[in-house]
Amino acid sequence: MDRLAGKVAIVTGGSQGIGLAMARVFAREGAAVVVSSRRADAIEAAARDLAASGAQVLGVQADVAQREDVERTIAQTIERFGRIDILVNNAQSTRQAKIEDITDDSIALTFGSGLFGTLYHMQAAFPHLRERGGSVINFGTRQGIYGEPGDGIYGANKEGVRALSRSAAREWGRFGIRVNVINPAALSPAAERFLEANPVRMQKYLDEISLGRFGSPDDDIAPIALFLASDEARYVTGQTINADGGQIML
Repeated sequence: MDRLAGKVAIVTGGSQGIGLAMARVFAREGAAVVVSSRRADAIEAAARDLAASGAQVLGVQADVAQREDVERTIAQTIERFGRIDILVNNAQSTRQAKIEDITDDSIALTFGSGLFGTLYHMQAAFPHLRERGGSVINFGTRQGIYGEPGDGIYGANKEGVRALSRSAAREWGRFGIRVNVINPAALSPAAERFLEANPVRMQKYLDEISLGRFGSPDDDIAPIALFLASDEARYVTGQTINADGGQIML
């Protein structure tokens, strides 16, 4: 307990799934938590969930693809808590399509919520992170490394996030800011809906997982984020952790 005592964490896409799981474990370890989501009802429910455990929590309705919303999230965090120590860029939307069928709308949706939203948050949080150092945790995907058919735009977007993270790790290391990436494979609500609608792909994925099961947001992904957010990872930066049960091995 108290591994994050006195720290302030922002988690985008924090109203459900992996985002909410990370917010919960951060709160349990003593951090004040800011969670953002596009949906007002979802973020209110998540804020109530976290506050019920006694955590200091701020819920912000925001679209990560809009720079103005991002800057408002950062400003409200500073106004409420006075500092930022941990930034988790978890939010992401996308649409599946073969390469020849990718539309401008799909590009805008995927890159806006992923690469651009990650960049906007990193830029807005940087002046505050550099004051005392901190941890940025971004999210990639095994689809980008593997080259999953139908996920070309999603994979390209997430590989862009990984490239951005490596450059930031080198540029910001002198300020004590660590930047790392998690490539998760877990049964978030969105993943469950997708796999239920695509049973053939669900079995394919399961066959590729060396540990023989899908991950849990709370039990398998959130603890890795906690490690990266904590001082235990003070000498870890620029890395990608594949938390996927052994699908991708580098």
